[in-house]
Amino acid sequence: MEIVYGPVSSWRLGRSLGVDLICQEKGKVCSLDCIYCSLGKTTELTTKRRIFVPTERVALELREVMKEVEADVVTFSGTGEPTLALNLGEAIKVAKEVSGLPIAVLTNSSLMNWEDVRRDLAQADIVIGELDAPNEEIFKRINRPHKGIHLAYTIEGMKKFREEFKGKFSLEAMFVPENKDFSKEIAAIARTIKPDEVQINTPLRQSPVRPLTPEELGEIEKDFKGMNACSVYEAKKAEVKKVVGLKKLKQLKRPKARKVGS
Repeated sequence: MEIVYGPVSSWRLGRSLGVDLICQEKGKVCSLDCIYCSLGKTTELTTKRRIFVPTERVALELREVMKEVEADVVTFSGTGEPTLALNLGEAIKVAKEVSGLPIAVLTNSSLMNWEDVRRDLAQADIVIGELDAPNEEIFKRINRPHKGIHLAYTIEGMKKFREEFKGKFSLEAMFVPENKDFSKEIAAIARTIKPDEVQINTPLRQSPVRPLTPEELGEIEKDFKGMNACSVYEAKKAEVKKVVGLKKLKQLKRPKARKVGS
C-alpha cells in the first residue's frame, strides 16, 4: 500500500508530495461523486469519518521518502476526500514534524460545517476548498453529493472556516460545460466566502467530461476580477526530477515527472 507519492508538478503548489489518507486500491471514498473526477465514479459515497490509514504508517513512509525526493509542500489528497479520515489533524501534525514543509489539504469542503473537521483542517498551512455550483440544482448535477450534503450547508462551512483559519485559504472553482454559464453567480458566492485566492480550473487530466478551452476559461476569469484569481492555463509548472509511488501516480492519473514548460 503506497500512502506517500510524488512529488507531482502542481500548478498551485509547486513540487507537491502527496499523502493519501484514504488509500483505496480501487475506486474512491468520497462525500461527492463529481462528474469530472479523474478517478471516475465514487465507489463509496459517504459522510462517515473513520481511520483508513494509521498515522504511524504516514510518519514511517514520509521519513523514508524525504530522504529520496525534494518537495515544496506536503499535500493531503489522493483516492478520496481527506476530511473523511478521522486522524487527519493528527496526520497533518506528524507530516509537519517529519517533513519540515508546509502542509496543504485539498478538500471538497462538504464536511467543513463540522467543528471537528474545521479543527483538523486548522492544523494545515494551506487549505484549498471547492465551489463548482451556484445553486442546489447545479450542485446535484455536477457534484452529485451524498444525501446528507447540501450546497448552502457547504458554503456556510467554508465561511466559518475562513473566519477561523490562520493559514492560506484558497477556493477552487472547477469549470466544465455544465457550469460554465454560471460563472458570474459562482463568483458572487466566492466573494461572500472571501478566500485568499480563487483557482479557476478545468479538468486537464483524464476526465469523463471535456475541459474548457483557454479562451472559455479566460472569459470566466473576468467574472472573478479583483479576487486574486489565477487560471490553470496561465500557471507555471515546477520541475520534478525524481518521484516515488509510481503505482499510486498511475492510479491517480498523474504524470511521473513534468519539466518546466511541458
